[in-house]
Amino acid sequence: MDSAATQRFIDELWNESIVPELVEYIKIPNKSPAFDADWHSHGYMEDAVALIESWCRDHALPDMHTEVVRLAGRTPLIFMEVPGRGDDEGEGEGEGNSGDVGARSSGAGTVLLYGHLDKQPEMHGWREGFGPWIPVIEGERLYGRGGADDGYAAFASLAAIHALEEQGIPHAHCVIIIEACEESGSYDLPYYIDALAPRIGKPDLVICLDSGCGNYDQLWCTTSLRGMAAGDLSVAVLSEGVHSGDAGGIVPSSFRLLRQLLGRLEDHGSGNILEPGFYVDIPGERRTQAEHAAQVLGDTLYTRFPFLDGVGPARDEGAEMVLDRTWRPALEITGAAGIPALEAAGNVARPMTAVRISLRLPPTCNAEHASRELKKLLEADPPQGAHVSFRPEMAGDGWNAPPISDWLQVSLGEASKDYFGRDAVHMGEGGTIPFMAMLGEKFPESEFLITGVLGPGSNAHGPNEFLDIPTGKKVTCCVARVLADHYTNSQRR
Repeated sequence: MDSAATQRFIDELWNESIVPELVEYIKIPNKSPAFDADWHSHGYMEDAVALIESWCRDHALPDMHTEVVRLAGRTPLIFMEVPGRGDDEGEGEGEGNSGDVGARSSGAGTVLLYGHLDKQPEMHGWREGFGPWIPVIEGERLYGRGGADDGYAAFASLAAIHALEEQGIPHAHCVIIIEACEESGSYDLPYYIDALAPRIGKPDLVICLDSGCGNYDQLWCTTSLRGMAAGDLSVAVLSEGVHSGDAGGIVPSSFRLLRQLLGRLEDHGSGNILEPGFYVDIPGERRTQAEHAAQVLGDTLYTRFPFLDGVGPARDEGAEMVLDRTWRPALEITGAAGIPALEAAGNVARPMTAVRISLRLPPTCNAEHASRELKKLLEADPPQGAHVSFRPEMAGDGWNAPPISDWLQVSLGEASKDYFGRDAVHMGEGGTIPFMAMLGEKFPESEFLITGVLGPGSNAHGPNEFLDIPTGKKVTCCVARVLADHYTNSQRR
């Protein structure tokens, strides 16, 4: 494989086609179903699907099959297959072939490449002239919602395979799946995986482009993902609001009682989660990787966040900081109800307070069990007889990568050196990709490359989200290298 030729091809494709297409993609407010209950009637999801499908068809490889799969009542899914190319193989049977996996294989197995096209909601705080649906290119960064998380994935996946075929380099049978409800917990995806199982086969390598990177200087390989238990906690004390001067001292504050309940879960001083059942034993290998990642990143572990003057991280030990965000539980309150905006806040004892809880869980903690335990913890013995309810909204398992094989370890390191100039780094991520836990359970013998472009300042889910374009190009090149090495390794088996 000619690394320089690969880089030239991918740079040109990104510059001339992928970036312009991502600009159009960012304009589409295709929020995930959890944030747009009327997504189907609004049609934005269909617009995003049509945009990506059209580009993929325009850039189809020989014999490539592209299809929008639709199961009744579920978000759509883009499904693509590229037949395997052996050293001596020529043309195949043409567009639309969907026979069994063996008929489309080069004998090198199957690689599954994954991404999603749904987006998080708008969020306040965008810079003047910027916005979630307003694509802006500033320097080498493309701002707007969804470009990095992770609208680029479909384009990068196909571009990586294209780069191999340009040089006549063989590769395995490749399946590309782009789902449309990842930001809602991927609740539709298991049904598609089951429906498409005969066509997917058993992938021996899974590549996911929905993760993060510690910096923009090397390839970052995700070794674990946290799970999540989320839901709405409500505390009600009155049937209607009353004058606070009349009620103060007699009617218990719903806000105070809610704080009391949250105190069962989190230490208000340290932020540590108090429930022992939400912790797991951290594997020694992950501790070693955390130490290495902390050495590589230094103080950028925390300086990448937009702290206000005088505010700093919860602790200052680098490796422990890495483990706090990847292998330990953490609580965030992501929304509230029953609390008027400041300009509308009268002197009223409010009847209720509700908050949305997002509890990040260690990778190997069972999310469904944790969600049930969280409900028990918060609803037991309501203080002062308040009406307390916790309504679970999402329970997504985390994921811990299986041991990495020698060939993949070498391939990742060499790819990173070729295209970034530095060795690859392996580190856990604090976010949740439910698809990984699902695939890890369904395909326990698969190998995984989980990587992405969400680095310092990229601010996925928040204001001013951006895609670092050079990193997107380099990650695409690295995927091409891994696909080539995967084929080479398969021929040694």
